[in-house]
Amino acid sequence: MIRILIADDHPVVRAGLRAVLDTAAGIDVVGEASTPDDAVALAAAVGPDLVLMDLQFGRDRTGADATAQIRSVDAAPYVLVLTNYDSDGDILGAIEAGASGYLLKDAPPAELVAAVRAAAAGESALAPAVAARLMERLRAPRVSLSAREIEVLRLVADGASNGDVATRLHISDATVKSHLVHVFSKLGVASRTAAVREARSLGILR
Repeated sequence: MIRILIADDHPVVRAGLRAVLDTAAGIDVVGEASTPDDAVALAAAVGPDLVLMDLQFGRDRTGADATAQIRSVDAAPYVLVLTNYDSDGDILGAIEAGASGYLLKDAPPAELVAAVRAAAAGESALAPAVAARLMERLRAPRVSLSAREIEVLRLVADGASNGDVATRLHISDATVKSHLVHVFSKLGVASRTAAVREARSLGILR
């Protein structure tokens, strides 16, 4: 029996996922969480085999943050990300946090169940669109930003100053500037605004 914890801030989404998974043989939904903190706490309390994790919860902490915390303990459950977003930043952030799969919410039920079974077995479970984006990164290193560079650029896109970025990521102002220099060089731009615009046009940021 695969024991599943669903983490999503939308009750309708959680209900829909439970309805799909409850009809699948050998799968048992053992809990639901509506915040990243609840997901971490419930994962520790009920010990699921797999956490089905949304990325955006409308707050500072994200599904990637919760994934990293859940995966940091011994005998940690696997995490399968289920989200609406397929930008490079979201994909890389989730995978670096320890997710073993990444699925989009428009996936048909059969694909969801198959991904749950694969992820719970420790196998990689990537939506076709996500796998395609990762292949694009391998084929186009010219515009391949590191996960940290994307993280810095995402905060810049949200309006954060260099000092704000440094505080959020616990790095120095000089390190932020260094990351931005590399970003500008890779994207062939000369300003923060242009970098954000180019990253969005390339699908690196939402």
